[in-house]
Amino acid sequence: MKILVTGGAGFIASHIVDSYVSAGIKVVIVDNLSTGKMEFINKKARFYKADITDRQQIARILKREKPDIINHHAAQISVRQSVEDPLFDAQVNLIGLLNLLEEGRHFKLKKVIFASSGGVVYGDAKIIPTPETYHPKMPLSPYGVSKLASEHYLNFYCQTYGIAYIALRYSNVYGPRQNPHGEAGVVAIFSRKLLNGQASVINGDGKQTRDYVFVRDVVEANIKALESKFIGAVNIGTGKETDVIQIFSGIENVVKSGLSGKHGPAKSGEQKRSCLSIQYAQKVLNWRPMVNLSDGLKKTVAYFKSEKR
Repeated sequence: MKILVTGGAGFIASHIVDSYVSAGIKVVIVDNLSTGKMEFINKKARFYKADITDRQQIARILKREKPDIINHHAAQISVRQSVEDPLFDAQVNLIGLLNLLEEGRHFKLKKVIFASSGGVVYGDAKIIPTPETYHPKMPLSPYGVSKLASEHYLNFYCQTYGIAYIALRYSNVYGPRQNPHGEAGVVAIFSRKLLNGQASVINGDGKQTRDYVFVRDVVEANIKALESKFIGAVNIGTGKETDVIQIFSGIENVVKSGLSGKHGPAKSGEQKRSCLSIQYAQKVLNWRPMVNLSDGLKKTVAYFKSEKR
């Protein structure tokens, strides 16, 4: 089996590559290194510095490698940037996916494992924890729209060309290698700030909730997805709500910096609550999260502490 992993130098996908390689799978990485890092790239994987929006590059790589499966994690992931530049978001997230599918179908691509987002595709869901069947799905950002549209494209290519797919709708993934400079990784941001003795800003009242899942559990879902015959979308989370103040307190309990969080203005348009039902994942993937939040935060802080040395 050969798997091409897009975004394989990034936070989540680099961990997935490591697990695939450890399992003896041939892995090819495609990453433009816009946010990914060379030091995250597994030395046993073949690496191409390439952009998924460049169809000619993608065509050459797929023609040479002919992967059985594409694990697609390369993406524009900033909600804020998607609002400011929806054309760029669509170029990366939609055209990038279509380049892979269009070229892949010519080389007997069997399956796509797609990193979707349960945090954005449902919009302001009225049912918490939110199941996959929730309707209507009304994303609040172009990023959410592009993720949901991607799932529909995958379904079209499955129905038309027989390319199987599974869309993993992640909740808020955290853990080692997460970017502490982005807007999405509040766990990484607080960890780095507290370890450096810097003030942490909590947006609004800090009562906004998210479903925080540890990256190792997400990797396990990507391993289960390899052999699964399931086609469709499935939530990958914990089914538990945690607010931002609880996250800050949990990290501070590990770091023991003595610092308090400072409240800043609320982000406009930010969802108040987000939490995913994971009953379906247990049924179709035989998957459930194994790392609790307390242990996950300890592992994450330990990683950032080691990065400081």
